[in-house]
Amino acid sequence: MLSNEPRLRHALNSAFGLETGREAAAEALAYGWEHWERIRDMENSIGYLYVVGRDRGRKMNRSRRFVFPEVPEDRTPWVEPGLPRALAALPERERVVVLLVYAYGWAMREVGDLLGITKSTVQTHAERGVKKLRRKLGVNL
Repeated sequence: MLSNEPRLRHALNSAFGLETGREAAAEALAYGWEHWERIRDMENSIGYLYVVGRDRGRKMNRSRRFVFPEVPEDRTPWVEPGLPRALAALPERERVVVLLVYAYGWAMREVGDLLGITKSTVQTHAERGVKKLRRKLGVNL
């Protein structure tokens, strides 16, 4: 289970931002340890813990505003300064897929396994998310 901690944290950071994502991942892992007897034999235990963390993160986010950190000036022009706000504006599923695939380099199959959706659904969310980001940032291809 601990070997999957970075992946779980990446997914929950993608859904909720760094602060809430980190806390949600910690709570999901704590839940996993408490219920290890039941969880260890699950086919997709990391996906199950993602759902636990997602539920905890949604409860935490009721009192917090969703934010990604601003882009430091030394990172421009390599990172578009408007990207954090544009990512935050995406629907949660599209944001998670876009970040896991394009920022963390996960395979679409891996993202599908985590989220419990098909590879083609992941691809659809990725395409829609990137299209919305390009539109929001004024990027034409």
